[in-house]
Amino acid sequence: MSVFYAPAVNLIGRGVVKEIGSYIKGYGYKKALLVTDHFIAKSGILPKVTAPLDAENIDYVVYSDVDPNPTVKNVEEGLAALKENGCDFIISLGDGSPQDAVSSISILATNGGRPLDYEVVHKSEKTGLPVIAISTTTGTSAEITINYVITDEERKVKMVMVDKNSLVLMSVNDPELMVSMPKSLTTATSLDALTHAIEALVTPGAYAATKKLSVGAIELIKEYLPRAVADGHDLEAREAMVNAIFLGGMAFNNAGLGYVHSMAHQHGAVYHLLHCVCCAMTLPIVERENAKHVLATFRDVAKGLGLHT
Repeated sequence: MSVFYAPAVNLIGRGVVKEIGSYIKGYGYKKALLVTDHFIAKSGILPKVTAPLDAENIDYVVYSDVDPNPTVKNVEEGLAALKENGCDFIISLGDGSPQDAVSSISILATNGGRPLDYEVVHKSEKTGLPVIAISTTTGTSAEITINYVITDEERKVKMVMVDKNSLVLMSVNDPELMVSMPKSLTTATSLDALTHAIEALVTPGAYAATKKLSVGAIELIKEYLPRAVADGHDLEAREAMVNAIFLGGMAFNNAGLGYVHSMAHQHGAVYHLLHCVCCAMTLPIVERENAKHVLATFRDVAKGLGLHT
């Protein structure tokens, strides 16, 4: 039997962030802890998210101290802010860093304890506090998955949590929030998305539905990533990449990943490197070995990339 996890509601496409206020009002939530990073907090992206909240008189408090590799300290500070301000739901805004921090905050808010208590698989007993997850990059898919990663500063280890109770209530992928990404970040985050799609296809946990999602993601990345890098304001390309990360995220959320991510997480923890960069560096090395054992699967990868096999 296969179990397929996905958020209940997913807003995808140009301008969808403008709709979040009406959705949240419909859910009946009153006050959000809005979690992001320093860059987003100072950018023009934050007002695009707070405007629809203000329009519906939804209160919020901003916590913007999330590190590029979110830490136990970030999570515990965010949880304290949530409790001090009486927030009844959380909004995550950014790349995988705020998304992962929020997953941990959400679980701790309803289950108690510390982040270390939930390392590995399905350790929580209660569904996390409701989360509206808004992505600003085309890479991590953290806004739609049951996986999150928190760095234990003392052990210098990235703790990987897989927890069905951390799945967000609603994801938001609006390409208009991504046009300001520089070429380097567009490339790096999109290679993380490509890694998701390839690893989810190669992993022993893949099955018919996830394989189709993986191949679809690879095809979209192959066709539209060059355009998104060449012109960040190419909204057709940005929107196609949004669809690619959604497909790839749903694939690995339900099939699993592999050695590339296992190694990349620890490289990031020890050397303080961006996760997407670690994946890009590790992907060809690992898959060169995997191809020796599942050659037929890599023919599907090659086809998705438009190569003749």
